Amino acid sequence: MLFINTRPEDRASTLTQALQEVGYQVEALPLLELVAEPFLESLQQLYQQLEQVQVIVVVSPTAVEVGMRYLQQAGISLDQLKHVQWIAVGQATAQALAKLSVVSHVPEVESSEGMLELPILKQQQHLKKIAFWRGFGGRQFMMQQLQHQGVEILNFVLYSRQCPKQSAIIFPEILKKISLNHPVAVLISSEASWNNWQQLRAQSEVDPECVYLVLGGRLAQILKNAQMQTSKVINIIQLDNLSVSEIIQRVDAWQGKV
Repeated sequence: MLFINTRPEDRASTLTQALQEVGYQVEALPLLELVAEPFLESLQQLYQQLEQVQVIVVVSPTAVEVGMRYLQQAGISLDQLKHVQWIAVGQATAQALAKLSVVSHVPEVESSEGMLELPILKQQQHLKKIAFWRGFGGRQFMMQQLQHQGVEILNFVLYSRQCPKQSAIIFPEILKKISLNHPVAVLISSEASWNNWQQLRAQSEVDPECVYLVLGGRLAQILKNAQMQTSKVINIIQLDNLSVSEIIQRVDAWQGKV
């Protein structure tokens, strides 16, 4: 089986190595490249309000990296934020925070819906102001839900997403390695990744049949909606998280059915 690992380059190596160790062929095809937004006056003003928040929601390891770098540029220390509760969208983000001695709440399902189910958000009525460290163009569902509950949102747009130029170059080479009877699994971890994958496929004459490992119910539904707009069957495996063990377990189970 060929597994196409579409995680950003700096997050892909652990999964690639683990899959190769259990015998899977892996090709790296990063579908997202995360680029820090400049530290403009608008961001500086948001950082000056950060001590007023009760919770900081961090949506990715990149948000940790850029957010902390700009925190230092703003002249704010973590000691000044000791009263703040941190929420990480998943284990990778939580680990990035832990390296800085920041303990965070992590949802069972790594999504906006999963974070909204955390007791810190569901059971506490005193929340007045929450900061989001996130990327440009990302999903705003969680912020909107909290705003409807009367919570003031500080929206830190720390980076932008784009499809790496190199991926468009190597995609045709990866397609050449796919045979008709060779099952192909593709990891899709975000809506932006799915959109970039579709764009790459649209530029190719080859249209391989794949099984897509997708993160969460919302993303699975996006792929199901795409299937309704085409005659082609889209095979979907829904993941609860992006841990190596979860992905290998689900791929192994699927391989047993092929």
